[in-house]
Amino acid sequence: MNAGGDHADDEPREKCGVVGVSLAGRDAARPLYYALYALQHRGQESAGIVTHDGFQQHSHVERGLVGDAFEPGDLESLAGSTGIGHVRYPTAGSLDKSCAQPFSVSFKSGSLGLSHNGNLVNADEVREELAAAGHAFTSDGDTEVIAHDLARNLLEEDLVRAVKHTMNRIHGSYSLAITHDDTVLGVRDPMGNRPLCIGELEDGYVLASESAAIDTLDGELIRDVRPGELVVLEPDGSGYDTYQLVERDSTAHCFFEHVYFARPDSVIDGELVYEVRRELGRKLWEESGVESDVVMPVPDSGRAFATGYADAAAETTADGAVREDEGGIEFAEGLMKNRYVGRTFIMPTQDERERAVRLKLNPIRSTVEGKSVTIIDDSIVRGTTSTQLVELVREAGAEEVHLRIGAPPIVAPCYFGIDMATRDELIASDKSTEEIRDRIEADSLSYLSIDAVAEALDASRADLCLGCVTGEYPFDVEGEATDRPVDAPPADVTAADD
Repeated sequence: MNAGGDHADDEPREKCGVVGVSLAGRDAARPLYYALYALQHRGQESAGIVTHDGFQQHSHVERGLVGDAFEPGDLESLAGSTGIGHVRYPTAGSLDKSCAQPFSVSFKSGSLGLSHNGNLVNADEVREELAAAGHAFTSDGDTEVIAHDLARNLLEEDLVRAVKHTMNRIHGSYSLAITHDDTVLGVRDPMGNRPLCIGELEDGYVLASESAAIDTLDGELIRDVRPGELVVLEPDGSGYDTYQLVERDSTAHCFFEHVYFARPDSVIDGELVYEVRRELGRKLWEESGVESDVVMPVPDSGRAFATGYADAAAETTADGAVREDEGGIEFAEGLMKNRYVGRTFIMPTQDERERAVRLKLNPIRSTVEGKSVTIIDDSIVRGTTSTQLVELVREAGAEEVHLRIGAPPIVAPCYFGIDMATRDELIASDKSTEEIRDRIEADSLSYLSIDAVAEALDASRADLCLGCVTGEYPFDVEGEATDRPVDAPPADVTAADD
Protein backbone atom coordinates (compact mmCIF):
# COMPACT_ATOMS: atom_id res chain seq x y z
CA MET A 1 0.00 0.00 0.00
CA ASN A 2 2.93 2.35 0.27
CA ALA A 3 1.78 4.77 -2.34
CA GLY A 4 2.95 8.27 -1.60
CA GLY A 5 1.89 11.44 0.10
CA ASP A 6 -0.17 10.93 3.24
CA HIS A 7 -1.17 7.48 2.09
CA ALA A 8 2.43 6.32 2.25
CA ASP A 9 2.97 8.11 5.54
CA ASP A 10 0.09 6.16 7.10
CA GLU A 11 1.88 2.84 6.59
CA PRO A 12 5.04 1.46 8.16
CA ARG A 13 7.87 1.73 5.69
CA GLU A 14 9.86 -1.31 4.66
CA LYS A 15 13.23 -1.88 6.21
CA CYS A 16 15.99 -3.19 3.96
CA GLY A 17 16.85 -6.24 1.91
CA VAL A 18 20.20 -8.02 1.69
CA VAL A 19 21.58 -10.68 -0.64
CA GLY A 20 24.93 -12.43 -1.15
CA VAL A 21 26.06 -14.97 -3.76
CA SER A 22 29.09 -17.14 -4.37
CA LEU A 23 29.24 -18.75 -7.80
CA ALA A 24 31.47 -21.10 -9.77
CA GLY A 25 32.85 -19.47 -12.88
CA ARG A 26 30.37 -16.68 -13.67
CA ASP A 27 30.02 -13.10 -12.55
CA ALA A 28 27.80 -12.43 -9.56
CA ALA A 29 26.60 -8.95 -10.56
CA ARG A 30 23.62 -9.93 -12.69
CA PRO A 31 22.23 -12.57 -10.28
CA LEU A 32 22.61 -10.01 -7.48
CA TYR A 33 20.76 -7.46 -9.63
CA TYR A 34 17.87 -9.86 -10.22
CA ALA A 35 17.74 -10.78 -6.54
CA LEU A 36 17.54 -7.10 -5.57
CA TYR A 37 14.57 -6.72 -7.90
CA ALA A 38 12.89 -9.53 -5.96
CA LEU A 39 13.59 -7.62 -2.73
CA GLN A 40 12.60 -4.18 -4.06
CA HIS A 41 9.55 -4.08 -1.76
CA ARG A 42 11.90 -3.93 1.23
CA GLY A 43 13.48 -0.62 0.25
CA GLN A 44 13.19 2.00 -2.46
CA GLU A 45 15.64 4.68 -1.31
CA SER A 46 18.86 3.21 -2.71
CA ALA A 47 20.35 0.07 -4.22
CA GLY A 48 23.90 -1.22 -4.42
CA ILE A 49 26.18 -4.13 -5.26
CA VAL A 50 29.72 -4.98 -4.14
CA THR A 51 31.69 -7.74 -5.88
CA HIS A 52 35.20 -9.17 -5.62
CA ASP A 53 37.17 -10.72 -8.48
CA GLY A 54 39.83 -12.40 -6.36
CA PHE A 55 42.15 -9.42 -6.62
CA GLN A 56 40.12 -6.33 -5.84
CA GLN A 57 36.70 -5.18 -4.70
CA HIS A 58 34.23 -3.40 -7.01
CA SER A 59 31.29 -1.31 -5.88
CA HIS A 60 28.32 0.51 -7.36
CA VAL A 61 25.81 2.16 -5.02
CA GLU A 62 23.22 4.70 -6.11
CA ARG A 63 20.02 6.27 -4.86
CA GLY A 64 16.69 5.21 -6.33
CA LEU A 65 14.99 1.99 -7.36
CA VAL A 66 17.03 -0.98 -8.57
CA GLY A 67 16.11 -0.32 -12.20
CA ASP A 68 17.22 3.31 -11.91
CA ALA A 69 20.38 2.71 -9.86
CA PHE A 70 22.10 0.47 -12.43
CA GLU A 71 22.94 0.94 -16.09
CA PRO A 72 24.14 -2.03 -18.19
CA GLY A 73 27.70 -0.75 -18.01
CA ASP A 74 27.52 -0.64 -14.23
CA LEU A 75 26.88 -4.38 -14.06
CA GLU A 76 29.69 -5.09 -16.53
CA SER A 77 32.13 -3.18 -14.32
CA LEU A 78 31.27 -5.30 -11.29
CA ALA A 79 33.64 -8.17 -11.96
CA GLY A 80 33.91 -11.27 -9.84
CA SER A 81 31.94 -14.39 -8.96
CA THR A 82 31.22 -13.38 -5.35
CA GLY A 83 29.35 -10.38 -4.06
CA ILE A 84 26.56 -8.85 -1.99
CA GLY A 85 23.70 -6.46 -2.65
CA HIS A 86 21.34 -4.20 -0.74
CA VAL A 87 18.12 -2.25 -1.12
CA ARG A 88 17.45 0.38 1.50
CA TYR A 89 14.73 2.36 3.09
CA PRO A 90 16.43 4.57 5.68
CA THR A 91 15.75 3.64 9.28
CA ALA A 92 19.01 4.73 10.90
CA GLY A 93 21.20 7.41 9.42
CA SER A 94 20.44 10.20 7.03
CA LEU A 95 18.86 10.05 3.57
CA ASP A 96 21.99 10.99 1.68
CA LYS A 97 24.10 8.66 -0.42
CA SER A 98 26.71 8.23 2.31
CA CYS A 99 24.30 5.91 4.14
CA ALA A 100 23.44 3.87 1.04
CA GLN A 101 24.73 0.30 1.05
CA PRO A 102 26.60 -2.00 0.72
CA PHE A 103 29.15 -0.11 2.79
CA SER A 104 32.74 -0.66 1.66
CA VAL A 105 35.98 -0.29 3.57
CA SER A 106 39.59 -1.28 2.85
CA PHE A 107 42.10 -1.92 5.62
CA LYS A 108 45.35 -3.72 6.30
CA SER A 109 43.78 -7.19 6.25
CA GLY A 110 41.88 -6.71 2.99
CA SER A 111 38.55 -5.27 1.97
CA LEU A 112 35.06 -5.48 3.45
CA GLY A 113 31.61 -4.92 2.02
CA LEU A 114 28.62 -4.96 4.33
CA SER A 115 24.84 -4.98 3.80
CA HIS A 116 22.64 -4.62 6.88
CA ASN A 117 18.94 -5.17 7.52
CA GLY A 118 17.95 -4.07 11.01
CA ASN A 119 18.98 -1.47 13.54
CA LEU A 120 21.50 -1.42 16.39
CA VAL A 121 20.42 0.15 19.66
CA ASN A 122 23.98 0.72 20.90
CA ALA A 123 25.48 2.11 17.67
CA ASP A 124 26.36 5.50 19.19
CA GLU A 125 28.23 3.89 22.07
CA VAL A 126 30.26 1.62 19.77
CA ARG A 127 30.93 4.49 17.34
CA GLU A 128 32.33 6.64 20.15
CA GLU A 129 34.59 3.80 21.29
CA LEU A 130 35.90 3.24 17.76
CA ALA A 131 36.35 6.96 17.10
CA ALA A 132 38.41 7.23 20.28
CA ALA A 133 40.60 4.43 18.90
CA GLY A 134 41.23 6.43 15.73
CA HIS A 135 38.49 5.20 13.37
CA ALA A 136 37.16 7.89 11.01
CA PHE A 137 33.48 7.68 10.05
CA THR A 138 31.95 8.94 6.81
CA SER A 139 28.28 8.46 7.69
CA ASP A 140 25.94 8.47 10.67
CA GLY A 141 24.54 5.02 9.90
CA ASP A 142 24.97 1.98 12.12
CA THR A 143 26.18 -0.20 9.23
CA GLU A 144 29.49 1.63 9.17
CA VAL A 145 29.83 0.99 12.90
CA ILE A 146 29.56 -2.77 12.29
CA ALA A 147 32.04 -2.59 9.41
CA HIS A 148 34.65 -0.70 11.44
CA ASP A 149 34.29 -2.99 14.44
CA LEU A 150 34.67 -6.07 12.27
CA ALA A 151 37.67 -4.57 10.45
CA ARG A 152 39.34 -3.86 13.81
CA ASN A 153 38.83 -7.44 14.93
CA LEU A 154 40.09 -8.90 11.65
CA LEU A 155 43.47 -7.24 12.27
CA GLU A 156 44.03 -9.57 15.22
CA GLU A 157 41.78 -12.61 14.72
CA ASP A 158 40.67 -15.11 12.12
CA LEU A 159 37.39 -14.56 10.33
CA VAL A 160 35.13 -16.63 12.59
CA ARG A 161 36.54 -15.22 15.84
CA ALA A 162 36.37 -11.69 14.46
CA VAL A 163 32.68 -12.06 13.60
CA LYS A 164 31.95 -13.53 17.03
CA HIS A 165 33.81 -10.66 18.68
CA THR A 166 31.67 -8.15 16.77
CA MET A 167 28.45 -10.04 17.58
CA ASN A 168 29.35 -9.87 21.25
CA ARG A 169 29.81 -6.10 20.99
CA ILE A 170 26.80 -4.91 19.01
CA HIS A 171 23.25 -5.00 20.36
CA GLY A 172 20.06 -4.90 18.35
CA SER A 173 18.60 -6.43 15.22
CA TYR A 174 20.68 -7.36 12.21
CA SER A 175 20.85 -9.69 9.28
CA LEU A 176 24.11 -9.13 7.46
CA ALA A 177 25.53 -10.08 4.08
CA ILE A 178 29.28 -9.44 4.15
CA THR A 179 32.19 -9.76 1.73
CA HIS A 180 35.67 -10.21 3.16
CA ASP A 181 37.77 -10.12 0.02
CA ASP A 182 36.19 -12.89 -2.11
CA THR A 183 34.46 -14.68 0.78
CA VAL A 184 30.74 -14.05 1.33
CA LEU A 185 29.29 -14.33 4.85
CA GLY A 186 25.80 -14.27 6.28
CA VAL A 187 25.11 -13.36 9.91
CA ARG A 188 21.81 -13.27 11.79
CA ASP A 189 21.46 -11.62 15.17
CA PRO A 190 21.17 -13.91 18.22
CA MET A 191 17.43 -13.18 18.59
CA GLY A 192 16.65 -13.80 14.92
CA ASN A 193 14.78 -10.52 14.71
CA ARG A 194 15.40 -10.04 11.01
CA PRO A 195 14.95 -12.78 8.41
CA LEU A 196 17.81 -14.39 6.49
CA CYS A 197 17.90 -17.63 4.54
CA ILE A 198 20.29 -19.68 2.45
CA GLY A 199 19.63 -21.32 -0.89
CA GLU A 200 21.41 -23.49 -3.43
CA LEU A 201 21.84 -22.53 -7.08
CA GLU A 202 22.95 -24.74 -9.93
CA ASP A 203 26.44 -23.29 -9.69
CA GLY A 204 26.69 -21.88 -6.19
CA TYR A 205 24.92 -20.61 -3.09
CA VAL A 206 22.91 -17.55 -2.14
CA LEU A 207 22.00 -15.74 1.08
CA ALA A 208 18.95 -13.47 1.07
CA SER A 209 16.48 -11.67 3.30
CA GLU A 210 13.63 -13.61 1.71
CA SER A 211 13.32 -16.88 -0.18
CA ALA A 212 11.55 -15.09 -3.07
CA ALA A 213 14.99 -13.81 -4.11
CA ILE A 214 16.26 -17.41 -4.23
CA ASP A 215 13.25 -18.40 -6.35
CA THR A 216 14.04 -15.57 -8.78
CA LEU A 217 17.48 -17.11 -9.35
CA ASP A 218 15.96 -20.57 -9.97
CA GLY A 219 17.45 -21.74 -6.70
CA GLU A 220 16.21 -24.02 -3.95
CA LEU A 221 15.67 -22.81 -0.40
CA ILE A 222 17.83 -24.82 2.00
CA ARG A 223 16.74 -23.29 5.29
CA ASP A 224 16.66 -20.16 7.40
CA VAL A 225 19.94 -18.98 8.86
CA ARG A 226 19.60 -19.67 12.57
CA PRO A 227 19.63 -16.88 15.14
CA GLY A 228 23.24 -16.25 16.17
CA GLU A 229 24.62 -18.25 13.23
CA LEU A 230 27.43 -17.37 10.83
CA VAL A 231 27.32 -18.87 7.32
CA VAL A 232 30.53 -18.74 5.24
CA LEU A 233 30.16 -19.44 1.50
CA GLU A 234 33.09 -21.05 -0.30
CA PRO A 235 34.54 -18.52 -2.79
CA ASP A 236 34.29 -21.04 -5.64
CA GLY A 237 30.59 -21.74 -5.02
CA SER A 238 31.26 -25.34 -4.00
CA GLY A 239 29.66 -25.26 -0.55
CA TYR A 240 29.39 -23.46 2.75
CA ASP A 241 30.35 -23.77 6.40
CA THR A 242 28.24 -22.75 9.39
CA TYR A 243 29.15 -21.70 12.92
CA GLN A 244 26.71 -21.24 15.79
CA LEU A 245 28.49 -18.31 17.44
CA VAL A 246 25.90 -17.05 19.92
CA GLU A 247 22.97 -18.87 21.52
CA ARG A 248 19.96 -17.49 23.36
CA ASP A 249 17.19 -19.22 25.28
CA SER A 250 14.51 -17.51 23.18
CA THR A 251 14.13 -15.75 19.86
CA ALA A 252 12.52 -12.41 18.94
CA HIS A 253 11.26 -12.94 15.41
CA CYS A 254 9.51 -9.83 14.05
CA PHE A 255 5.85 -10.82 13.68
CA PHE A 256 5.31 -7.86 11.34
CA GLU A 257 7.35 -9.59 8.64
CA HIS A 258 4.47 -12.05 8.31
CA VAL A 259 1.76 -9.43 8.65
CA TYR A 260 3.09 -6.83 6.24
CA PHE A 261 6.69 -6.62 5.09
CA ALA A 262 7.58 -9.90 3.45
CA ARG A 263 6.35 -10.99 0.05
CA PRO A 264 3.47 -13.48 0.32
CA ASP A 265 5.45 -16.02 -1.70
CA SER A 266 8.39 -16.00 0.71
CA VAL A 267 9.07 -18.62 3.37
CA ILE A 268 10.27 -17.00 6.61
CA ASP A 269 11.24 -19.00 9.69
CA GLY A 270 9.75 -22.08 8.09
CA GLU A 271 6.34 -20.58 7.31
CA LEU A 272 4.96 -19.55 3.91
CA VAL A 273 3.91 -15.93 4.44
CA TYR A 274 0.78 -16.25 2.27
CA GLU A 275 -0.56 -19.14 4.33
CA VAL A 276 0.21 -17.33 7.58
CA ARG A 277 -1.78 -14.33 6.38
CA ARG A 278 -4.69 -16.55 5.35
CA GLU A 279 -4.64 -18.12 8.82
CA LEU A 280 -4.56 -14.67 10.40
CA GLY A 281 -7.66 -13.86 8.35
CA ARG A 282 -9.39 -17.01 9.55
CA LYS A 283 -8.64 -16.11 13.14
CA LEU A 284 -9.91 -12.59 12.51
CA TRP A 285 -13.28 -14.10 11.54
CA GLU A 286 -13.26 -16.39 14.57
CA GLU A 287 -12.54 -13.52 16.95
CA SER A 288 -14.57 -10.68 15.50
CA GLY A 289 -16.42 -11.73 12.36
CA VAL A 290 -19.40 -9.62 11.35
CA GLU A 291 -22.18 -10.84 9.07
CA SER A 292 -22.01 -8.52 6.08
CA ASP A 293 -22.88 -8.80 2.41
CA VAL A 294 -19.35 -8.57 1.10
CA VAL A 295 -15.77 -8.73 2.40
CA MET A 296 -13.05 -7.00 0.42
CA PRO A 297 -9.33 -6.38 0.89
CA VAL A 298 -7.36 -3.18 0.77
CA PRO A 299 -5.03 -4.02 -2.12
CA ASP A 300 -2.56 -5.49 -2.04
CA SER A 301 -1.75 -5.87 1.63
CA GLY A 302 -5.14 -7.13 2.81
CA ARG A 303 -5.79 -9.72 0.13
CA ALA A 304 -4.52 -12.92 1.79
CA PHE A 305 -6.17 -11.94 5.09
CA ALA A 306 -9.49 -11.36 3.32
CA THR A 307 -9.46 -14.73 1.54
CA GLY A 308 -8.86 -16.52 4.85
CA TYR A 309 -11.59 -14.44 6.51
CA ALA A 310 -14.07 -15.30 3.73
CA ASP A 311 -13.17 -19.01 3.84
CA ALA A 312 -13.77 -19.12 7.58
CA ALA A 313 -17.05 -17.22 7.15
CA ALA A 314 -18.21 -19.90 4.71
CA GLU A 315 -17.78 -22.54 7.41
CA THR A 316 -19.16 -20.88 10.55
CA THR A 317 -21.41 -18.00 11.46
CA ALA A 318 -20.13 -14.95 13.29
CA ASP A 319 -21.21 -16.51 16.61
CA GLY A 320 -19.26 -19.71 15.89
CA ALA A 321 -22.05 -22.04 14.81
CA VAL A 322 -21.59 -24.35 11.84
CA ARG A 323 -23.05 -22.52 8.86
CA GLU A 324 -26.03 -24.29 7.34
CA ASP A 325 -26.62 -21.87 4.48
CA GLU A 326 -24.28 -21.99 1.50
CA GLY A 327 -21.83 -19.31 0.56
CA GLY A 328 -21.23 -17.35 3.74
CA ILE A 329 -20.00 -13.86 2.84
CA GLU A 330 -19.11 -12.88 -0.69
CA PHE A 331 -15.43 -12.13 -1.29
CA ALA A 332 -14.95 -9.38 -3.85
CA GLU A 333 -12.31 -6.96 -5.09
CA GLY A 334 -14.06 -3.74 -4.19
CA LEU A 335 -11.09 -1.38 -4.42
CA MET A 336 -8.96 -0.96 -7.52
CA LYS A 337 -5.37 0.16 -7.12
CA ASN A 338 -3.62 2.66 -9.40
CA ARG A 339 -0.16 1.12 -9.66
CA TYR A 340 1.35 4.14 -11.38
CA VAL A 341 1.13 6.57 -8.49
CA GLY A 342 4.64 7.21 -7.18
CA ARG A 343 5.69 7.32 -3.57
CA THR A 344 6.45 11.02 -3.52
CA PHE A 345 3.77 12.86 -5.48
CA ILE A 346 3.23 16.38 -4.14
CA MET A 347 0.00 17.42 -2.48
CA PRO A 348 0.26 21.22 -2.16
CA THR A 349 -2.79 21.81 0.05
CA GLN A 350 -4.10 20.10 3.17
CA ASP A 351 -7.37 19.25 1.45
CA GLU A 352 -5.50 17.51 -1.35
CA ARG A 353 -3.30 15.66 1.12
CA GLU A 354 -6.32 14.41 3.02
CA ARG A 355 -7.89 13.10 -0.17
CA ALA A 356 -4.70 11.66 -1.64
CA VAL A 357 -6.01 8.11 -1.23
CA ARG A 358 -8.30 8.74 -4.21
CA LEU A 359 -5.28 8.85 -6.47
CA LYS A 360 -4.35 5.39 -5.25
CA LEU A 361 -7.64 3.54 -4.75
CA ASN A 362 -11.00 3.66 -6.49
CA PRO A 363 -14.07 1.71 -5.34
CA ILE A 364 -16.04 -0.58 -7.64
CA ARG A 365 -19.50 0.83 -7.06
CA SER A 366 -21.40 -2.33 -8.01
CA THR A 367 -19.52 -4.27 -5.31
CA VAL A 368 -20.50 -1.95 -2.46
CA GLU A 369 -23.64 -0.02 -3.43
CA GLY A 370 -26.55 -0.75 -1.11
CA LYS A 371 -24.54 -3.37 0.81
CA SER A 372 -22.95 -3.86 4.18
CA VAL A 373 -19.22 -4.07 3.55
CA THR A 374 -16.31 -5.45 5.58
CA ILE A 375 -12.90 -4.02 4.64
CA ILE A 376 -9.82 -6.06 5.58
CA ASP A 377 -6.43 -4.40 6.04
CA ASP A 378 -3.17 -5.34 7.72
CA SER A 379 -2.70 -2.39 10.08
CA ILE A 380 -3.73 1.08 11.14
CA VAL A 381 -0.88 3.47 11.91
CA ARG A 382 -2.00 7.10 12.05
CA GLY A 383 -5.58 6.44 10.97
CA THR A 384 -5.50 8.85 8.03
CA THR A 385 -5.85 6.20 5.33
CA SER A 386 -8.51 4.24 7.20
CA THR A 387 -10.63 7.35 7.58
CA GLN A 388 -10.35 8.06 3.86
CA LEU A 389 -11.17 4.46 2.92
CA VAL A 390 -14.32 4.40 5.02
CA GLU A 391 -15.42 7.71 3.51
CA LEU A 392 -14.63 6.48 0.00
CA VAL A 393 -16.69 3.30 0.36
CA ARG A 394 -19.63 5.13 1.95
CA GLU A 395 -19.66 7.63 -0.90
CA ALA A 396 -19.79 4.69 -3.33
CA GLY A 397 -23.08 3.68 -1.74
CA ALA A 398 -22.24 1.24 1.06
CA GLU A 399 -24.91 1.12 3.77
CA GLU A 400 -22.54 -0.17 6.44
CA VAL A 401 -18.73 -0.16 6.57
CA HIS A 402 -16.95 -2.49 8.99
CA LEU A 403 -13.16 -2.56 9.30
CA ARG A 404 -11.17 -5.61 10.39
CA ILE A 405 -7.41 -5.47 10.94
CA GLY A 406 -5.18 -8.54 10.63
CA ALA A 407 -2.80 -7.43 13.40
CA PRO A 408 -3.06 -6.03 16.94
CA PRO A 409 -3.17 -2.24 17.48
CA ILE A 410 0.22 -0.57 16.96
CA VAL A 411 0.79 1.30 20.21
CA ALA A 412 4.55 1.92 20.21
CA PRO A 413 7.37 2.63 17.75
CA CYS A 414 9.82 0.12 16.33
CA TYR A 415 13.50 0.64 17.13
CA PHE A 416 14.79 -2.31 15.12
CA GLY A 417 14.63 -1.33 11.50
CA ILE A 418 11.03 -0.36 10.70
CA ASP A 419 10.39 3.28 9.89
CA MET A 420 7.26 3.56 12.01
CA ALA A 421 5.57 6.60 13.51
CA THR A 422 6.29 7.97 16.97
CA ARG A 423 3.87 7.41 19.83
CA ASP A 424 2.42 10.89 19.30
CA GLU A 425 1.51 9.90 15.74
CA LEU A 426 0.23 6.38 16.44
CA ILE A 427 -3.54 6.57 16.75
CA ALA A 428 -3.74 3.47 18.97
CA SER A 429 -1.13 4.70 21.45
CA ASP A 430 -3.64 6.80 23.37
CA LYS A 431 -7.04 5.77 21.98
CA SER A 432 -9.23 2.74 22.55
CA THR A 433 -10.62 0.68 19.69
CA GLU A 434 -13.98 2.37 20.21
CA GLU A 435 -12.39 5.81 20.02
CA ILE A 436 -10.55 4.87 16.84
CA ARG A 437 -13.76 3.52 15.35
CA ASP A 438 -15.44 6.86 16.07
CA ARG A 439 -12.52 8.76 14.59
CA ILE A 440 -12.55 6.83 11.30
CA GLU A 441 -16.38 6.77 11.30
CA ALA A 442 -16.73 3.02 10.73
CA ASP A 443 -19.77 1.07 11.88
CA SER A 444 -17.45 -1.33 13.68
CA LEU A 445 -13.72 -1.92 14.09
CA SER A 446 -11.82 -4.90 15.43
CA TYR A 447 -8.17 -5.89 15.54
CA LEU A 448 -6.64 -9.34 15.81
CA SER A 449 -5.39 -10.40 19.25
CA ILE A 450 -1.73 -10.97 20.02
CA ASP A 451 -2.47 -14.56 21.04
CA ALA A 452 -4.07 -15.22 17.65
CA VAL A 453 -0.93 -13.93 15.91
CA ALA A 454 1.25 -16.28 17.98
CA GLU A 455 -1.05 -19.22 17.20
CA ALA A 456 -1.02 -18.47 13.49
CA LEU A 457 2.78 -18.40 13.56
CA ASP A 458 2.86 -21.59 15.66
CA ALA A 459 5.11 -19.70 18.08
CA SER A 460 5.03 -18.68 21.70
CA ARG A 461 4.76 -14.99 22.48
CA ALA A 462 8.15 -15.31 24.20
CA ASP A 463 9.78 -16.09 20.84
CA LEU A 464 8.34 -13.07 19.01
CA CYS A 465 9.21 -9.40 18.95
CA LEU A 466 5.92 -7.72 19.87
CA GLY A 467 7.31 -4.34 20.93
CA CYS A 468 5.15 -2.27 18.57
CA VAL A 469 1.95 -3.83 19.92
CA THR A 470 2.91 -4.17 23.61
CA GLY A 471 5.39 -1.35 24.25
CA GLU A 472 7.82 -3.90 25.71
CA TYR A 473 10.90 -4.84 23.73
CA PRO A 474 13.32 -7.79 23.43
CA PHE A 475 16.36 -5.48 23.30
CA ASP A 476 17.60 -2.95 25.82
CA VAL A 477 16.24 0.35 24.46
CA GLU A 478 16.86 3.44 26.56
CA GLY A 479 13.67 4.66 28.20
CA GLU A 480 11.63 1.61 27.20
CA ALA A 481 10.45 -1.50 29.03
CA THR A 482 11.68 -4.98 28.14
CA ASP A 483 9.61 -8.14 27.91
CA ARG A 484 12.41 -10.50 29.02
CA PRO A 485 15.83 -10.51 30.69
CA VAL A 486 18.12 -8.87 28.14
CA ASP A 487 21.68 -10.02 27.55
CA ALA A 488 23.13 -6.70 26.39
CA PRO A 489 26.89 -6.36 25.83
CA PRO A 490 28.89 -4.43 28.42
CA ALA A 491 30.52 -1.18 27.37
CA ASP A 492 34.10 -1.10 26.05
CA VAL A 493 34.41 -4.76 25.22
CA THR A 494 37.95 -5.39 24.02
CA ALA A 495 37.99 -9.15 23.62
CA ALA A 496 35.50 -11.90 23.01
CA ASP A 497 35.31 -15.30 24.55
CA ASP A 498 36.66 -17.99 22.26
